[in-house]
Amino acid sequence: MNSTNQLLDNLNALAAALFLLTAFGMVAMRQARGVLNLFIAQSLLLSASALFLGLRFHSDHLYGVALVDIIIKPVIIPWLLRRTAPAEIYTRREVNQALNIPTALLAALALAILAYFLAQPILGAVAPQFRNPNVPIGIAGLLLGAFTITVRREAVPLLVGLLAMENGAFLAGIAIARDLPLIVELAVASDGLIVVFIMGVLTRAVYRQIGSTAVGELASLKEAPETAGEERTA
Repeated sequence: MNSTNQLLDNLNALAAALFLLTAFGMVAMRQARGVLNLFIAQSLLLSASALFLGLRFHSDHLYGVALVDIIIKPVIIPWLLRRTAPAEIYTRREVNQALNIPTALLAALALAILAYFLAQPILGAVAPQFRNPNVPIGIAGLLLGAFTITVRREAVPLLVGLLAMENGAFLAGIAIARDLPLIVELAVASDGLIVVFIMGVLTRAVYRQIGSTAVGELASLKEAPETAGEERTA
């Protein structure tokens, strides 16, 4: 039994470590398709972690979380994004970013180190057998997702950064709240699907109007000349 638990702990640690690598990858990636693929990989690793912890602690709730997550995040959300957002976004070579890649990665590394220190009070409050890398890595994933949102200027990578924040929160949450009711995961997943659908439709509409999904371009939207002329005539 101890050897089995040790194996599950090691597999969970591996999944969490790869989860963190995908978060760094999303910070460095400049292609929208690549960012989305990294989100899919990250969601699969989140499901794997939930499964390993479920086996480790015999938690039916974690089995449910793993099942819901592997259906919605790696499958339904990417499909919904591809169906609603314009296809040109995924064929474009690069997306705009406020920082260059080396600077962004250095900032991401600093946030990951900060996440380690932020996680210490939480780890100190739980029993030793429940301490695992999910909490610091989950907090790091949340911070890196927020960082991605601050430096990206395209709609789809911004949305993926928001979803990555949710992944980070859940990676930490399944480690410290293993008996979280499945209805909570279903509610969060449903909200995520609604947000993705609305953002995808809005992104397509904006792209058709101005030919870009860069957030900065929205500030340049002005009233149509004929409309302004009609108002002056009135």
